[in-house]
Amino acid sequence: MDFFFLGSLMLLGAFGGFAAGLLGIGGGMILVPFMIMLFPLVGMPQDLMVHVAIATSMSTIVFTSMSSMRAHHRKGAIRWEIVALLVPGIIVGGLLSGGAVFSYIDPAWLSLVFACFVAYSGGRMMWGKQPAAERSMPGKLVTSAVGVLIGFLSGLVGAGGGFLSVPFMVRSNVPIHNAVATSAALGFFIAIANSAGYVASGLSMETGVAGMFGYIHLPTMLGIVVVSMLTAPLGAKCAHSLPVAVLKRVFAMLLFALAGYMLYKSAVAFGV
Repeated sequence: MDFFFLGSLMLLGAFGGFAAGLLGIGGGMILVPFMIMLFPLVGMPQDLMVHVAIATSMSTIVFTSMSSMRAHHRKGAIRWEIVALLVPGIIVGGLLSGGAVFSYIDPAWLSLVFACFVAYSGGRMMWGKQPAAERSMPGKLVTSAVGVLIGFLSGLVGAGGGFLSVPFMVRSNVPIHNAVATSAALGFFIAIANSAGYVASGLSMETGVAGMFGYIHLPTMLGIVVVSMLTAPLGAKCAHSLPVAVLKRVFAMLLFALAGYMLYKSAVAFGV
């Protein structure tokens, strides 16, 4: 691993960790596009870059989510009753996605799925209507079903689920700061379930690249995690000091930028 690759990973980890704490998105939405840019430096096969970036991104969330979750918990911002309702479905959805579906999806379609869901989430956050005052979290059955969807779709795009869980909670009149904090906690369970699936589905794969564990590139994971765990608490601290409108705007603009990049990658892969 050369110094440029290592330095880039550390910068990416610092930025991703800060975003994880600030926005409750686990950093995955940021990591995937940049990993794809860096993987040619380690000889990653072109047809595996998207899959490995998504899986490796998710594996880093196991660690960054712990760090930001701890910081949010100290401020009493996590709605643990919501976590308890969503986690069983999240685990089921994550195992189905990472272990059963992920390896069969073409990279071009993965990039397109990533772009569409990120853009949708950004649009909901930026222009979504104010939820009705009487609206609250749905019942246990519906919330559990939403958990399955969050776990499954997060596994397809290598994210901690904040792009779905934050808008879902905000729409149910959970305050944005509580939604971000709760999403950070959910990200840990999403990452555990999907990472286990990525390893199981990729163990028999031959890439010719050193340091692979299933679909996870361990050197990249470690390079990012070492720094991101230090910056995630700083992001969490900022999340509780920024005004709600600014936090929503930052969240939405970040998602739009990443959606645009992955839409471009998808178009190139499709030969458009």
